[in-house]
Amino acid sequence: MNENIVWHTTNVSKTERSAQKKQKPCILWFTGLSGSGKSTVANAVEAQLFEAGAHSYLLDGDNVRHGINKDLSFSDEDRIENIRRIGEISKLFVDSGLLVLTAFISPFRGDREMVRNLVEQGEFIEVFIDTPLAVCEQRDPKGLYKKARDGKIPHFTGISSPYEAPEEPEIHIKTADKSIAECAEQVVSYLREQGYF
Repeated sequence: MNENIVWHTTNVSKTERSAQKKQKPCILWFTGLSGSGKSTVANAVEAQLFEAGAHSYLLDGDNVRHGINKDLSFSDEDRIENIRRIGEISKLFVDSGLLVLTAFISPFRGDREMVRNLVEQGEFIEVFIDTPLAVCEQRDPKGLYKKARDGKIPHFTGISSPYEAPEEPEIHIKTADKSIAECAEQVVSYLREQGYF
């Protein structure tokens, strides 16, 4: 980093922003295969949080690639950079006192651990959306698995690129045998029980 760049301390602290919102900020990091239900469950969680009066924001993988990460491909190197940028943005949301939800495949354990290390203890909650590959392929909402199987999409997670499942996620959701509402309630219940809002 350039030695002439110095972090500017603000007058209002993260603690004060959080107290104003009456919540404990964190990153809810939804990870899982394409088609596992990350975005769907994250959307349902945010809706429940909103109804409960919590202050949150959802960062979705596809939406972010329309803007700040539109210059990145899906190579392993660019996937790492994609997650690094999202981690830094999420850290800023945490500093603002928000509950930030992120829905990204984020296939590599090391990248998810890197984001965890950006924030304080208890501010990173890994949510493993655990859906079997066969179920994800059957769903295939965007037709991506078919394209990947036909060789039209290189570096596709679960097909031609690995997915490293979380070993000890804070929240483990098996979507194949639960409704979306039940999945969302599992996350919201965890947040309530742990005193995040």
